[in-house]
Amino acid sequence: MSWREGETIPSILLIEDEVDIRTILKDALELEGYCVYTASNGKEGIDLLTKIPAPGLILLDLMMPVMNGWEFADALEIDRAYSDIPIVTLSAFSDPGKRIRAAGSIKKPVDWDALFALIRKHCGLGGIHDWADPKDSARSG
Repeated sequence: MSWREGETIPSILLIEDEVDIRTILKDALELEGYCVYTASNGKEGIDLLTKIPAPGLILLDLMMPVMNGWEFADALEIDRAYSDIPIVTLSAFSDPGKRIRAAGSIKKPVDWDALFALIRKHCGLGGIHDWADPKDSARSG
């Protein structure tokens, strides 16, 4: 994968407890040219945030052990350094009474077109799209 000299590859933090889902999502996102960091629960995600460059987006499962998605989102809101990072939830769970600040939500099983549309909205095109004319990026992605 190539990327323009001097530009950073858009990064995503993926927090998902199911190994197979996490692997498939990570592989698909990396094929699109994104740098993907992964965690298996919210606590790992919080710990990882202090060790990586701030991601452009957090993909967050809601139902996880140790620290679930709601607890993660609450912890993120407290830390001003990370409170502006958009969150997109990934979950089969739906409860209107349990909402979090989210820039979007994708129901499982994942609708890939909807997922990539949200990712491009918040992170731009991935690194493999360096051939695209920046003026045409809205149409080419």
